[in-house]
Amino acid sequence: MNHNKKVSCSAIIESLEEHSAPSFAESWDNVGLLAGRREKEVGKVCIALDATDEVIEEAIRRGADLLLTHHPLIFSPIKRVTADDFTGRRIVKLLRHDISYYAMHTNFDVMGMADAAADEMGLKERQVLDITYEDEISKEGIGRYGKLPQVMTLEECASYVKQVFRLESVKIYGEPGSAIECAAISPGSGKSMIKAAVAAGAEVLITGDIEHHEGLDAMAQGLMVIDAGHYGIEKIFVPYMVEYMKREFPGLEIFAAKEKNPFWIMV
Repeated sequence: MNHNKKVSCSAIIESLEEHSAPSFAESWDNVGLLAGRREKEVGKVCIALDATDEVIEEAIRRGADLLLTHHPLIFSPIKRVTADDFTGRRIVKLLRHDISYYAMHTNFDVMGMADAAADEMGLKERQVLDITYEDEISKEGIGRYGKLPQVMTLEECASYVKQVFRLESVKIYGEPGSAIECAAISPGSGKSMIKAAVAAGAEVLITGDIEHHEGLDAMAQGLMVIDAGHYGIEKIFVPYMVEYMKREFPGLEIFAAKEKNPFWIMV
């Protein structure tokens, strides 16, 4: 393909849905083309985890034709699109600048994110943590569990998670010297994965958004937890999709929006 050759938005959508079919998304989710024109000619694509004001401003400033995010900007049903609220303002901006907007969320969690996170951790003999789809050929779902590259203590495992996902800090539930061989990983918000991790026989669950009571309940069931934050692991969506888009559409200009952890910690 020649450099800077435009591609229709619908052709890109076809490719994305071949990779992570919307049918794999959870019933409560909202994925796909959420704003803009399907027939839009795309020459430049902006990729981000969230469609924040800053991300949308950068997409506009750099002349993006398509914004691709993991988390959907439009989640709950909306009855009006006006500049009176922050979601409406963002949609209005996207439409005013003729930027098509596509989100791939839990469908990517199942077909992309789970294996990518397990790859980063080097998990061996991996299996699906929470099966959400099953047919004669395969079982698919959220998260993965398997053997770590070597037996390590909880403290060593937490340090490994920090290094692998380039994190400043992690929150840990469990005794630092406890030995770990089998780990479960579920990027994003993983409190609902505690039961599945216990059932899988994992000794630690690596995830995000674990609250006080969930942490205590996990430990009561013999499961340690490394909370790497919601953004901490899911940020791998961006380099993953940049690489995918460059490979599938070499004629397009693909760039990652500037993003950082939305909060900071004072020690």
